[in-house]
Amino acid sequence: MIYLDHAATTQPAPEVVEAMLPYLREHYGNASSLYSLGRESRRAVENTRELAAAFFGCRPQEILFTSGGSESDNLALRGVLAALRARGDHLITTEIEHHAVLHAARALEAQGFRVTYLPPDRQGRIAVEQVAEAITKRTTLISVMHGNNEVGSLQPVEAIGRLARERGVLFHTDAVQTVGHLPLAVRELPCDLLSMSAHKIYGPKGVGLLYRKIGVPLVSQIAGGDQEFNQRAGTENVPAIVGLGAALELAYQALQTGEPERLRSLRDRLAAGVLAGVPDAELTGHPTERLPNHASFRFPHIEGEPLLLNLDMRGILGSSGAACATGEIEPSHVLLALGYTRQEAHGALRLTLGRRNTEAEVDQVIAVLPPLVHSLRKLRTTAPA
Repeated sequence: MIYLDHAATTQPAPEVVEAMLPYLREHYGNASSLYSLGRESRRAVENTRELAAAFFGCRPQEILFTSGGSESDNLALRGVLAALRARGDHLITTEIEHHAVLHAARALEAQGFRVTYLPPDRQGRIAVEQVAEAITKRTTLISVMHGNNEVGSLQPVEAIGRLARERGVLFHTDAVQTVGHLPLAVRELPCDLLSMSAHKIYGPKGVGLLYRKIGVPLVSQIAGGDQEFNQRAGTENVPAIVGLGAALELAYQALQTGEPERLRSLRDRLAAGVLAGVPDAELTGHPTERLPNHASFRFPHIEGEPLLLNLDMRGILGSSGAACATGEIEPSHVLLALGYTRQEAHGALRLTLGRRNTEAEVDQVIAVLPPLVHSLRKLRTTAPA
């Protein structure tokens, strides 16, 4: 099996599983309990909080553990807008955000908030000038993702963050796809809130975090206890949080040992081979300002679903877009926002590389994919109406 869907999820690393096991077996105490079993769990949670703070270059009290990227996005948008409603009611985001942001924004509109959705250019990029023009006296939050999950394009978040600081507006970025692939020091970014998810970096599913800069007002979205500095109620998922910490340690090692550069080389090899084998294929997203492991294509005169199924039968696992949208008949909202027609958006393929992928696997995909595209096109043109 050649797994090329790391933007959807990653296999938990053996080191992550080993780190979690003691907290699934003997160290099972509630982290809010005062006795020794609970204190062991509390130490594990706070150790991970310190690890995360070191990774992102912030203070431990600025790290809030959540159930994943979607909850972190919702907490950032809903929490800030609710806290600052008296000061302003305007959110700026983009048309190509993850559904966790877009659906949260739609829900905020239903509550009377105003939302500006910025359109990308053909390569999936937002210009800083667009953000500047959209800011009003009532703008309280800007939310722009760091790297797009469907076409891989990177946004100029550093410049957007500086603009937000100059205008006195808070800035949130969904960094679910970029954590582990690009250095992320929140002081340099700069941002006030940042979302990430463990299962994108070889950690467990169901856990993530929200970096929230000290002083940023936030209304908790879960009623309950006073966990996570009164910002996120609920008994801490200690094994998953420990797994998140182990995954962040591995991510740091990968950044230091050149893994992003290795993936970038594989990505370019894959893209060049596919484009050479299917001359009318198109690389979607920005050609260079993109995630180092992300190659996304559009093949005219073909449907994505039969292509995926035929690749699967040949042991190659990819995607036609966001995993959250699998099973939807509607084409990718990201490709539509980039200006593709509904028919053009149906012929999409996303291949995202990971730590275990090799040159030999990439070459195997290059050998299999072009003939498969040609055969599917031939079947389509010869099939009876």
